[in-house]
Amino acid sequence: MDFEKILNKAESFQIIDACMKVHTALGAGFMESVYHEALEKEFESQEIEFDSKRKLQVYYNDVPLKKYFIADFIWFDKIIIEIKAASFLHKDTEAQTINYLKSTNYKLGLLINFGE
Repeated sequence: MDFEKILNKAESFQIIDACMKVHTALGAGFMESVYHEALEKEFESQEIEFDSKRKLQVYYNDVPLKKYFIADFIWFDKIIIEIKAASFLHKDTEAQTINYLKSTNYKLGLLINFGE
């Protein structure tokens, strides 16, 4: 991996560090909601600006649809964080994160798995 090409590198590393702290403390095996709450606590302890469970509007031809996505976290209003707690990630999980990026025009989304 070419670390020089990572978008928002400092922020990305800070997010990953927070996730590693949560995973180290809890290990694998909990439900996603447990990791979500623990990550909220970790972000708060690091005084990181974030939104939890933010609704993301979806548009069709510049017209808002009734449907929307809910992102696990929006970090510093520029990075989407989607968390999972699964033994493996399906392609549709990756597609979900990509759709979040398309909906917001954000450039970076992190898919974090707290599973095995």
